[in-house]
Amino acid sequence: MESLRDDAQREVLMSFFKTAPGEYGHGDEFLGLRVPQTREVVRKVVDVPLDQVPQLLHSRWHEVRLCGLLLMVARFERLSRPKLAEDVDAIRARDEIVSMYLRHAECANNWDLVDLSAPKILGNWLMLPTALEGVGRVSVAESRPYKMKVLDDLADSENLWRQRMSMVCTWMPSHEGDPSYCLRYAEKHLRHQHDLMHKAVGWMLREMGKHVSMDLLREFLKSHLHDMSRTTLRYAIEKMSPEERRSWLEQ
Repeated sequence: MESLRDDAQREVLMSFFKTAPGEYGHGDEFLGLRVPQTREVVRKVVDVPLDQVPQLLHSRWHEVRLCGLLLMVARFERLSRPKLAEDVDAIRARDEIVSMYLRHAECANNWDLVDLSAPKILGNWLMLPTALEGVGRVSVAESRPYKMKVLDDLADSENLWRQRMSMVCTWMPSHEGDPSYCLRYAEKHLRHQHDLMHKAVGWMLREMGKHVSMDLLREFLKSHLHDMSRTTLRYAIEKMSPEERRSWLEQ
């Protein structure tokens, strides 16, 4: 990855990801690789032993950390195929990836690192059996309280990136028809002070409305309209008609 360094692109990325003093990405360092280049590296080394991934996650380079995260995503998705959903060995391997992801969560220290990993790892995990409670294999329904606690710990953290994980991982349950995670964490983060969370909440509400129920989205907006930022509202109503969007914005 270091051999692919592009200094011109590096300057573009450092500006785009807000790395100046006082900005949310302050101190982040880039090689100047585009995401498709990183994905190509992942395809070449996808079978690297999992215990080597933390070396990537703790790299000084943004793109190398992304590589580590995408390796975990690739492995988790391979272990999540329908025929492996209930497989004991696959459950154990998925849980190992989730545990590693949570231990090193601060390494996903920019919005793209969170958004490219949390929905595919944590989001998929929410919809699959787990044994992380320490009582053997636990069904999706039975493990729900435990998974809620994991997300609550992320949401209640003082770390912005952990907080964003708790919100954007609700993308997968919403796509599978379960709005409860999205509604719970949207309400929890509704008064967050950071613009990146305003966008995440609105984005997830929009996805929930699109894949579950627009009427459920409207009910949420009616109940919380004056508690949310205008950014959250604009993101949430993007899939509505121009007339309905205008109506919400004028309230």
